[in-house]
Amino acid sequence: MSAGPASGTPSSPEGAATDAAPPPLSQPESLPQLFWAFTWLALQGFGGVLAVAQRELVERLNWMTREEFVETLAVAQVLPGPNIVNISLMIGDRFFGLRGALVALAGMMLFPAVIVLVLAALSTTWLASPRMTGALRGMGAVSAGLILATGFKLLPSLKKNPIGLTPGLALAALVFCATVWLKLPLFWIVLSVGGLGMTLALIALKRSRAGVRP
Repeated sequence: MSAGPASGTPSSPEGAATDAAPPPLSQPESLPQLFWAFTWLALQGFGGVLAVAQRELVERLNWMTREEFVETLAVAQVLPGPNIVNISLMIGDRFFGLRGALVALAGMMLFPAVIVLVLAALSTTWLASPRMTGALRGMGAVSAGLILATGFKLLPSLKKNPIGLTPGLALAALVFCATVWLKLPLFWIVLSVGGLGMTLALIALKRSRAGVRP
């Protein structure tokens, strides 16, 4: 008599693979690792540090998800100062507190500051040439392309946003129109469109919580 399959055991491994949770996020093991990670990030960011930050922090290091990166970037946009500097402070504080924030900031600023000082010393002769002026203009186009590519890469994360993909794209279109055509100051764009986005998110969160409650 042959024994049949035991009851309760899955007939195929596909079900277990489908229910498998995503791999856990990593984190820096020490302050030196945090410092060199942000140093390498800063040295790659010629004209488009945010694009490099998304690739390094999300894809290569796996320190945060795309959704977490978008949320961190949103907070960094509202705060005063450069976005990537604010992001480095928040991530450093997330892992090591105040020490981590200072170390991450040092990694972002130390070597780029040295490079900028060297270029400033050469600016009167080398950077003043027409060839270098044209090269810098070309780098500006590359920077715009990097920012656009990062935006398209992060679009899927809007599906998990409380307001959803379509309202998120509508808000992005409003920001684009206000910036390019109306040429409004950033303060008024953040106050108006940012306030509208926050209001929509709060309404969506209240509705979702009301639907869960009996």
